[in-house]
Amino acid sequence: MAEKVLMKGNEAIGEAAVIAGCRYYFGYPITPQSELIEYMAKRLPQVNGVFLQAESEVAAINMVYGAAGAGARVMTSSSSPGVSLKQEGISYIAAGELPCVIVNIMRGGPGLGGIQPGQADYFQATKGGGHGDYHCIVVAPNSVQEMAELTVLAFNLADQYRNPVMLLGDGALGQMMEPVDFHNLPVIPVEKPWATTGMGERDKPNIIDTLRLNPEALEAVNDALQKKYALLQEQEVRWEETFTEDAELVLVAYGISSRVAYSAMEMARAQGYKVGLFRPITLWPFPKAALLKAVDKAAAVLTIELSAGQMVEDVSLAIRCSRPVHFYGRTGGMMMSPQDVYQQIVEIFETKGGK
Repeated sequence: MAEKVLMKGNEAIGEAAVIAGCRYYFGYPITPQSELIEYMAKRLPQVNGVFLQAESEVAAINMVYGAAGAGARVMTSSSSPGVSLKQEGISYIAAGELPCVIVNIMRGGPGLGGIQPGQADYFQATKGGGHGDYHCIVVAPNSVQEMAELTVLAFNLADQYRNPVMLLGDGALGQMMEPVDFHNLPVIPVEKPWATTGMGERDKPNIIDTLRLNPEALEAVNDALQKKYALLQEQEVRWEETFTEDAELVLVAYGISSRVAYSAMEMARAQGYKVGLFRPITLWPFPKAALLKAVDKAAAVLTIELSAGQMVEDVSLAIRCSRPVHFYGRTGGMMMSPQDVYQQIVEIFETKGGK
């Protein structure tokens, strides 16, 4: 492969998954992620992998459960309403502690919504989505290059922690084309002695089961999961900061919104406004301590999302309501512009009395 390849974000996820060792993909087409399923249909047979277009999203996620239980690196993908259909299966996968990667290229909602980009699946992705006390690890790229890098990271984390990982993108990132460098992506193989691959030399069969009729046994399962989640919150938090050290106003945004916010921040700083940007890369675990530190000198925070306001709740909790948290968002597939965000910045500074 050339030094860099011009690809759509959806295609970059597919190639990165193959590089990461994914040899099984089960999915169902839906815009704006259909290029990913098309790419896997073409690419997996070239590496002796298995591609299967399932009869539904429900079927696809249960096929993922089976392949993950056998120890395979496996992936599925969809967009907002399709991911909603997968939620029961994701809960089962989390309960069985099975590693897999789930891609959500978000679009506007609710309901069938539209095919334009959105970020209104934040609650669903970070708060569980299905039934029970569980978490997916959630990573949020903001470029086609990061689509590739975070896909490989997702497979590594899934295997390391035996946990489903969700890559949360959006229709803009999925459809945009940028140069991607696939070299030196760190693939970390993990032994899976727990996998259901037959008896072999074992004395007892490996069994993966999520039914616990004894409440004491079920509570023990939940306790073990919570210990794992606590470890993730200690060791796997990722974020990026720009100009937060002197910022009087800190913008918080992820995904495509963070690129809009970055341009607005540059416009504001060119006019003398001390504005910084904090970008969560892991949405769960959320970088709470890092954000609290980043806003230490700031008078206020402005959260920017393609939703009616979801991540803003985690932002307020992270900074312990220590300063005003403003919100600006667009919904229904509408995109804000850097000028829109810049105007919000100016209004906040004018309200508090100048630059």
